[in-house]
This record gives sequence, structure tokens and C-alpha cells, in this order.
Amino acid sequence: MRLLLAAPHSGAGKTTVSLALLLALRARGLRVQPFMVGPDYIDPTHLEKAAARRPYNLDGFFLDETGLLALFRHGARGADFALIEGVMGLFDGKDPRGEVGSTAQVARLLKAPVALVVDAKGMAGSIAPLALGLRDFHPGVRVVGVFANRVGSERHAEILKEALKAVGLPLLGWLPQDPALELPERHLGLVLAGEMAPPLEALRRAFRVELEEVLRLAASA
Repeated sequence: MRLLLAAPHSGAGKTTVSLALLLALRARGLRVQPFMVGPDYIDPTHLEKAAARRPYNLDGFFLDETGLLALFRHGARGADFALIEGVMGLFDGKDPRGEVGSTAQVARLLKAPVALVVDAKGMAGSIAPLALGLRDFHPGVRVVGVFANRVGSERHAEILKEALKAVGLPLLGWLPQDPALELPERHLGLVLAGEMAPPLEALRRAFRVELEEVLRLAASA
């Protein structure tokens, strides 16, 4: 089973949702191996805390297809579930369409279903056309659902769910808007996990996830 988390842009909450999902999968008794798209060395320090397994970096610019797939197979050996965190926006890479060096490129090479992470603060029905555009932009990238970050309330989550249902995408889970769940940032991105403790217990309590649906979609890879 494998699932790739992507976003429309940087700062949407991919790492935060990745941490929460890693914890939920491990609580289910699964051995989960995290991966990170790109050469990022900061986000993986947080993923390692949640997964208790060292992440691997998958980079379509520095690695050719054979090398990337071999590294993925090596890293996923012995795991029940591979969770891949994307970099930047889904189609952000070396070229305008994200054919090289992007999250989308890695999703295509791994044939991995993609779940979008959307910052839903100040958003309601607009989540649907946003997700629809990303889903339909490239036929080789299979977007299967959405996680919403910074959700205002249970009612807000229901509105998002109904909007996505109209375009055939499930709301797979959500995190509330809460400063206690956010990871501090600086000029290079997130603060290293060795310099601050990621809010794992708070994320575990706050995360609302349709885990059976997540597992079903991940098994469709």
C-alpha cells in the first residue's frame, strides 16, 4: 500500500498532515515507511519522529527512473504502508508542467494515488474546483481524495465534504485550526525536529480521518 500527499502550494500543511496520518496508521498496527520528495533534509526529521523509521528522499531530478524506483523498493521493504510527502505544489518542478523534479513526477513513477492537502482556512465551496483542477491537469497523476488543514469547525468540515462530494472526491480527513498543531518555520522552511518537539500527541488527538477509506485507496496503487 502506498499514498502520496501533495498540495496546491508550499505551506498548506503537508508535513503536519503527514505526521498525523503516520500516527493514525501506526496506531492501527501498521509498519509505515515515510518518504520525502526532493532533497529536503528538514521535513524528514519530523517524519522520523512520527514513524520511528528513517525516511528516504525520492528526487526525480537527481535520480533517474531506475534509481528512484530501486530506492523506493529498498526503503519500503518490510513495511505495510509507504507514505510519501510531496514537495512544494503538486506540479512545481524544473519545468512549467512539473514533468521533472516535481511531486507529480514521483507520483507517476510510483503509480501512487495522490491525496491533496488543502489549507482550508477561509475556504468553503472553492475547495471543489481547486481539487478538480489538480485532479484533471495531468492524466498520469491520479488524485483520489483530499485532506483539509486548518478547518474552523465540525460544520466547516461538513461543508468541505459536501463540496468535494459534488466533484467525486472524498474528504479523507481534517485537522482543526489550532496554533498548538503548527510546526514553526524559518527562512529554510521548518525548524528541525532536533530543535523542537513536533506536537505528536496534540496531532493524534485532533486528527479526524476516514482510515478505512485511506487504506482502500492506498491499496489501489
